[in-house]
Amino acid sequence: MGLLTLALTVNAQVLNVTSVQQLNVPAGDVKVAGIAPDGSFILLTSNANVGLSKYDLSSGTTTQLSDAPGAGYNATISADGVTIVYRETSFDANHMRQQALKSHNLQTGKKQLLVKNTRSARKLALNSNLVAARPTCSIEDRQLMVTIGGITTQLSPLGTDKSYIWPSISPNGRKVLFYVSGIGAYVCDLNGSNLHYLGHNVRAPKWYNDSIVIGMNDQDNGEFTTSSQIVAVSLDGQTQVLSGGIDAMYPYTCNGKIICSGLQGETYLISVQ
Repeated sequence: MGLLTLALTVNAQVLNVTSVQQLNVPAGDVKVAGIAPDGSFILLTSNANVGLSKYDLSSGTTTQLSDAPGAGYNATISADGVTIVYRETSFDANHMRQQALKSHNLQTGKKQLLVKNTRSARKLALNSNLVAARPTCSIEDRQLMVTIGGITTQLSPLGTDKSYIWPSISPNGRKVLFYVSGIGAYVCDLNGSNLHYLGHNVRAPKWYNDSIVIGMNDQDNGEFTTSSQIVAVSLDGQTQVLSGGIDAMYPYTCNGKIICSGLQGETYLISVQ
């Protein structure tokens, strides 16, 4: 499965990293877009989120799911790993961007239109989440929105003059993780209380579990990314670099596996005990 395995000696802090492997994914304009709940496959897209494919981690086979623009943005995998929900971006006669939401059944190959072309990020986020009873979060007009029991409220705990990105709900459904542009990553309760700052260098944050967040500490020269590390931050304040000596960005995680993208289109698997 791996072209390159780097043995790591890491003092256990937040997580115990055992190895980093470079996967044999198709070369070129590729980045990771998701990982199956059981860790058996990952989703791949382009850096511009055009197209979506499934890469099986055991066999190394790749299956194309969509060629559509926007398909790689916030693609969702169902809890049983059978259904992929993804977007298709288009522009209307007035050059306004709109998005449709589709599903792809990996067992039958059947595709279904879930939401017709719309400009509502909230509508897309609600339908992307395949577990209706679970709280969801989304960004609308740069503001943080949380939906519980079908009722959506604006959270934006740092004020409406800020731009919010990368929101997600914790695995236990009790907390919201988000990033404020120019400031950093935060965690808070579903009502916006108990605001907790994780730091500026935890970009594109994702929940590893209910008490640990992973993200990227990336540096750029104003034109492109020059270096990036995958980091883990615990809610009690501990921080650890997970990616060793490689440059990696945009992590996804489940079942002790962290999948991330390299600066030149590589795909890495970080194994955690």
